[in-house]
Amino acid sequence: MITDCQYKDSFEAKWPLIQPILSKLLNQDPVKKYEWFNLFSDVHTMCLWDDDCVPKLKQELQTNIIDFITSIQDQIKSHEDDQALLRAYISSWSKFLDQSNYLPHPFSSMEATNTKINSSSSLSSSNQRRVPDSHVRKLMLDAWHNSIFSLIKQRLQTGVMKIIYSERIGEPFDSQLVIGIRESFVNLSSDPNDRLKIYKENFEKAYVNSLIEFYNKNALEFITNNGIISYLTYADNKLKEEEKRAIKYLETGKGSNSLELHRQACIDVLITKYQDLIYAECKNLIQNNDIKNLKYMFELMDRIPNVDPLLTDLETYIISEGLRVLRANFETIIMDSEKYVEQLLDLFNKFTKLVEDAFNGDPRFMTSRDKAFKSIVNDTSIFQMDLPGTNQKGKPESRCPELLANYCDMLLRRNQSKKLTEEEIKEKLSNVVTLLKYVQNKDVFMKYHKAHLTRRLILEISNDQEMEEQTVMMLKEIGMPPEYINKLSQMFKDIKVSEDINEKFKQVARNNLHNVNLADIINIKILNAGAWSRSSDKIAVTLPPELEDYIPEVEKFYKNEHSGRKLTWHHLMSNGVINFNTQNGKFELEVTTFQMTVLFAWTNRASEKISYESLKLATELPDNELRRTLWQLVAYQKLKHQVLCYSPQVKQPKDFDENTLFWINQDFCIVRNNKAQYRGKLNLIGRLQLTTDKNREEENQEIMFLRAERTKEAIVKILKMRKRVSLAQLQTELIELLKNMFLPSKKLVKETIEWLIENKYMERDEASINTFVYST
Repeated sequence: MITDCQYKDSFEAKWPLIQPILSKLLNQDPVKKYEWFNLFSDVHTMCLWDDDCVPKLKQELQTNIIDFITSIQDQIKSHEDDQALLRAYISSWSKFLDQSNYLPHPFSSMEATNTKINSSSSLSSSNQRRVPDSHVRKLMLDAWHNSIFSLIKQRLQTGVMKIIYSERIGEPFDSQLVIGIRESFVNLSSDPNDRLKIYKENFEKAYVNSLIEFYNKNALEFITNNGIISYLTYADNKLKEEEKRAIKYLETGKGSNSLELHRQACIDVLITKYQDLIYAECKNLIQNNDIKNLKYMFELMDRIPNVDPLLTDLETYIISEGLRVLRANFETIIMDSEKYVEQLLDLFNKFTKLVEDAFNGDPRFMTSRDKAFKSIVNDTSIFQMDLPGTNQKGKPESRCPELLANYCDMLLRRNQSKKLTEEEIKEKLSNVVTLLKYVQNKDVFMKYHKAHLTRRLILEISNDQEMEEQTVMMLKEIGMPPEYINKLSQMFKDIKVSEDINEKFKQVARNNLHNVNLADIINIKILNAGAWSRSSDKIAVTLPPELEDYIPEVEKFYKNEHSGRKLTWHHLMSNGVINFNTQNGKFELEVTTFQMTVLFAWTNRASEKISYESLKLATELPDNELRRTLWQLVAYQKLKHQVLCYSPQVKQPKDFDENTLFWINQDFCIVRNNKAQYRGKLNLIGRLQLTTDKNREEENQEIMFLRAERTKEAIVKILKMRKRVSLAQLQTELIELLKNMFLPSKKLVKETIEWLIENKYMERDEASINTFVYST
C-alpha cells in the first residue's frame, strides 16, 4: 500500500515537474531561479524516497537527450558546403558541451545513489576504486557521438584537412574552425580510461596522414626543381612552420603525445627520406665554408639523429686541409718554429670557428675536431724526426713537440721576446699549451723544453723568472708527469741556491786570490745533477791560465761547505765575455768556453797565422769539437765580417786539414743597418751547445730508453693493483697511464712484457696465454 506522502515523492509524481525544466535546459531557454532550485529539490527528494526511481530517471533522461539531439541533427547535416558544415557543427557542439557540463549538477543525487548501490556490492579498497564520472554527462556524450558525430565525422575530418592544406599552400584559411573541431574530438570521449580515444583514432591520425601525403609530393617536387642545397632551407622552414602549426592545432594536454608523433612524421618525410642526398653534399659545403647551409644541414640531421656522416666528412676535411696548408708553407715554416706554431694556431682557430658557427659548437663535432687536429699535429709526412735506437724503421715521429719547445724558448728568451708585452707572451704560451694537448709524444717536448730551459738559466737570458715558473704550472695543468714538473721546479731552486753559494765564494775569493778583480767577474753555477741530468763525459780542454787557477779554489771552498759532495766541471756549458781588439776597433764578444780557449791561442801574437794542428795541441779539444768551434768563428751566419780568417777555403768544417791556417781578422767590424761599427758587443754563443757529438746520439736514444723504463713501471703498477689481467685490459690501462707522455707501440709493449716475464716480475697464466699474473 502506498501512502499519499510516498506518492508525492515518487518518480511518477515528480517527473512531470522535472521534464519541462529539463527541456528548457537542453534548448538553452531561460530558466527561472525557483525552477532551478526546485529541480535540485525534486530530484533529491525523489531519489531519497523512491528506491526504484534511478533506472526510470536514466531512461527518461536518455529519451529526452536523444530527442533533443535528433532535433538538431538534420539542421547540421543540411549544409552542403564543408566550412558551413564545420561552423554549424561547432556552434551546436559548443552549446551542447556547455549543457553537458552544467546539466549533471541537478541530477547529482541520482549519481550519489547510484554510487552507493555500486559500492555496496564491491569489496575493492577505496584507494583503488575510481570515482565514477557523471552518468548524465556520459549519456549526453554517447548520444551525441552515436546520433551526430559518427554520421558526419568523415566530412568533419575532410573539411578540416582541406583548411590545413590551404594554410600549407598559402591560401586563405580559418584556423578557428580547425581548433573548434579539434576540441570536439578531444572532449567527445566518455571513456574514463582514455579521454583522448576518439581524438587519437580520428583527428590525430588524419592530421599526421595529411602531413605525410602533402610532403611526399611537395618535398620531392621542390628537390627536383631547386636542388638539394636549396632544399635544406626549405626543409628547415617547413619543420618550423609545422611545429608552430602542430602546437596550434593538435592536443598538447596531459596524456597526449600528438606533438611527438607529428615531430617524428615531419622528420621521416622531410629528412630521413632524403638523408642520403643531404649527406652527399656535406663534403662540398665544408670545403666551400658554406656556414649557412652547413648549419641548416646539421640542425636537420641532428633531428634524426644521425650526424656520423657529417662527423666523418669534417674529420676528413680538417686533416686534408691542415696538411695541405702545412705543405704549401713548407719552405717558410720548416726553418722557423714561430711561423710553424702560428700556422698551427691559425688552423686550430679556423677549424674551431667552423665547428662553432656551422655546428653550434656541438661536443660531438668538437671531439671530431680534436681527433682530426691530433692527426695533423702528429703527422710525419711533413715534419719528422728519427730517434736512433727505435728499431722501428719506417715509423718516424713528428717534429711538432720539438718545434713547440723551440717556440716556447723564443718567447721566454729575453732578447727574443722584447717586442712582446707580458700579456702577449702569456697568451702565446697558453696557445702552445693548447697545441701541446694534441701532441702524442710529449716526452720529446719534455726533452727539448728542458734543454732550452737549461740554456736560458745558464746564460741568464730568461725574460722573466716568474713567467718561467708560470709556464711550468701550465704544463702541470695539462697532465705532464709529476717527476718532470718537479725537476723543472728544482732547476729554479738550484739557480737561487747557486746565487747564494756564488756570493759566499766571492767573499772568500777576494781574500785568497792574487787577482782580486777575477773574483768579481767570474760567476759559478753549482747545480744538482739529478735535476739537470747532463752527461758526465769530461771533455779535455786547456783553459786560459786565469780560469785554470780559479778551479782549485772553487773546489776547495765547496768541499769545506759541503763535505762528501763531488763537483764535475761542464766546460761545454760554460761561457764568458772577452775583450777582442783589432787594428780597427775594440769589441766585447760573448763566447763559449771552447771559443774562448781557441781565441786565447792568439794572446801576445795577434798578427800570426796558426795552423789547425797547432790549435789542436794548444787547446787539447777533441777533433770534432775543435772543428765545430773554429767553424763558428770563421763562418758565423749572422756576421758579414768573421772573427777569424782561414786558408784554404772549404765548404764544411770536416774539410779542415792539419795545414789549414787561421788568423785574426784585423778588418773585423759589426755591421748594423748597413753601417760598419768598430765598437760594440756581439753574442757568438747562439744556441748553447749542451752535448758533444758523441753523446748527442746517446741523448736521443735516452728518449727510447726512458719510454721502455716507463712502460715497465706502468705494467708492474697495473699488475700490482689487478694481480691478474688480460692482454687487452693491460694495453688499455697502459695507454691510459702513459698517454700524457707517449703512446707505447705494440712492439714496445710486447718486448717489455717478455722482459718482465724473463726477470720474474710477472708470468703467463697456465690456462690462458694472453692472461698475466703478478709475481710476488
